[in-house]
Amino acid sequence: MAFLPDTLHPVAIARVMVNFAAGHGVDAETCLSDTGITAALLDDPEALIERQQELRLVENLMLALPQIPALGFELGLQYSIATFGIWGFALRISRSLREAIHLAIRYLPLSTAYCQFSVIEDAQYLRVVADPAPIPAHLRTFLLQRDTATAINLFHEMGLSGLRVHQLHYQGLEGAADAARIAQLCGITPQYHASANALLLRHAEADMPLPMYDPHLARLLEDQCRAQLEHRRVGGIVGQVRQLLLGPLGLIATLEEVAQHLAMAPRSLRRKLEAEGVQFRQLVEAERRQLALQLLQGTQMKLDELALHLGYGDTTSFTRAFRRWFDCAPGEYRKAHGAPTASIAAPGAGDAP
Repeated sequence: MAFLPDTLHPVAIARVMVNFAAGHGVDAETCLSDTGITAALLDDPEALIERQQELRLVENLMLALPQIPALGFELGLQYSIATFGIWGFALRISRSLREAIHLAIRYLPLSTAYCQFSVIEDAQYLRVVADPAPIPAHLRTFLLQRDTATAINLFHEMGLSGLRVHQLHYQGLEGAADAARIAQLCGITPQYHASANALLLRHAEADMPLPMYDPHLARLLEDQCRAQLEHRRVGGIVGQVRQLLLGPLGLIATLEEVAQHLAMAPRSLRRKLEAEGVQFRQLVEAERRQLALQLLQGTQMKLDELALHLGYGDTTSFTRAFRRWFDCAPGEYRKAHGAPTASIAAPGAGDAP
């Protein structure tokens, strides 16, 4: 599994999520729980946050609103060119949508995107392909929807509504509620069981000159994008460990196994984690706790399967830990909060809605 870029994001991206949640009756405190993002930080236009903080916010949002179909897609439509600062304005003053797409991919970590994007062309279409493989499985559908919806919104905004995505393809199984909601939100009925997750644009529209093209400003803004990308790169070890635990190694991984994957000695990894204010055992337990809530509330996974997925040897060990965290049994929590099968796919259930 590829890793998500270890790049800081502007807090404005998180602010959009908090405002979106407020529109659905979810307060900021719920959204920001366990993220390390404060209300003061949220109001600082210059503030940057780590991706692990943003992913926690996404998890909180999913837990708070599991009943809303295509939640990620609806959120993605809230992002505009202005949200992204220099990166967004660089897209707007590109020569054409085709050039804007290639520039966007070169500096993708400056956006909201968690999918890896690429361009594939055939005789009829330019296909903007979104690969969600780097994303932790329990967040994959939500963030794939968010990324593709954001792209649609930016395309329309760049062309002053004169451009349109002709088709929207997803690889996964069709979810009737999600499909209907996406069509209602953007006027495009998604096609499922596709060979790739992709936005399809006609070549003529992709090559149509954009109305705000400025060659001198385009060069200047790309230089600024390059400098900003370098400025935002971080080396936080907590985020790297979290991605390994939620990705290729799983929550059963030992500190020694994680250290080997990161090409460092276990003692060095332990010291680096402590320098960022956390111990390996605490990090594993925090991820198990958060993922347990996601899976109990959003899937019908059996408790013995869920326990194994979270790295426990048996259901009894998982139940004991869950009671310690929340003072109730996993089954009691699921009964109280419901488990809508179509809201959040279980890991391995598919990469698309």
